[in-house]
Amino acid sequence: MQKGRSEKVALFCFIFQFFSERKKNQHRASTFQFASYISIRMKYYLIAGEASGDLHGSNLIKELQKLDPNAQIRFWGGDKMKASGATLVKHYKELAFMGFAEVIKNLPEILKNFKFCKSDITAFQPDVVIFIDYPGFNLRMAKWAKENNYKTVFYISPQVWAWKENRVKNIKKYIDKMLVILPFEKDFYKKWNYEVEYVGHPLVKVIEDFKKHHPEIRVSGNTVALLPGSRKQEIEAKLPVMLQATKNFPEYQFVVGKAPSTEDEFYDSFIKDYKNVKVMSNDTYSLLMKSEAALVTSGTATLETALFGVPEIVCYKASNISYHIAKRLVKLKFISLVNLIMNKEVVKELIQTDLTADKITVNLKKILFDSEKKQQLKQDYAALKLLLSEGGNASENAAKNIYSLL
Repeated sequence: MQKGRSEKVALFCFIFQFFSERKKNQHRASTFQFASYISIRMKYYLIAGEASGDLHGSNLIKELQKLDPNAQIRFWGGDKMKASGATLVKHYKELAFMGFAEVIKNLPEILKNFKFCKSDITAFQPDVVIFIDYPGFNLRMAKWAKENNYKTVFYISPQVWAWKENRVKNIKKYIDKMLVILPFEKDFYKKWNYEVEYVGHPLVKVIEDFKKHHPEIRVSGNTVALLPGSRKQEIEAKLPVMLQATKNFPEYQFVVGKAPSTEDEFYDSFIKDYKNVKVMSNDTYSLLMKSEAALVTSGTATLETALFGVPEIVCYKASNISYHIAKRLVKLKFISLVNLIMNKEVVKELIQTDLTADKITVNLKKILFDSEKKQQLKQDYAALKLLLSEGGNASENAAKNIYSLL
């Protein structure tokens, strides 16, 4: 069935009726009816597969609703997107498979998700499908969506500049509009002769707004944040090593930022033997504002921590199989977004076998007690924020780009 054909036929009939009624001196009533009809409710379908996508998706939805108050929105995402008033289809905690080995192990469930997503989009018949990061799933869905005549937008580019660069060929083929949030991505795509829109980074405004609305939160002189990730697999790999290092800082209170997709009980077995460690639920930003330093898993959290001005150590550890496959495929000097954007080592990265309690201890002492190191971090963080602010309000810019496409 040709998507939208029935609406076009109905609109044609209504226009015909409108002009017929004018001849019967019913112009005013018909004008009102016609205006009501042409404000057709646009349909948006968003797919986000992790906590960071839920955050950026929620702000995108709010901006879309400002432009299009009658918008109908269905999404895959989390609680933040749901709070914006859109309709939740599937929560990202059901999609949390990390690494090559984990994906293979859960392949039947992943295939089932693809099938369900296709059927739900078909039933909803959206005017546009918006993919938010989460490339393993979203690039495959984008191919299907484009082949079935849906408009496609990708918000927050896959990291094709890091590995599997040839994916750009499919992006050009299946994505109508690519909206990027990292300054260097526009130049990267240009060499592929693909025009993309740099909309700025959404975290800049998110964090500035949070600071503005919470002036009462102050840095506590003895708090260190532990952010081991949002998926159980990565928490199990990193949190025990982080906790071992806390024994060398008895005068400090270590606080684990609990991921929204995990249960409170999950953390109990890890922290029960550590008297100076506690868990804070669903309030990572408040935790970062209170913290003197942080141990952070690689990903969006490294950038959030930097934008809050908190000295950090980046911690990364995966299964041996996933790590060695990734090491062969990924050709980058750094793994953290902070270092990648600045193109130098701003924050220390402890990766795989380097992630030990001893090395965490050495580097944590530097960012806690070395005044020269702390001053350098402060300067680098300011330069980072300036660079990311150049594009403006990312969520607003992204919404305008999407709305203009329809």
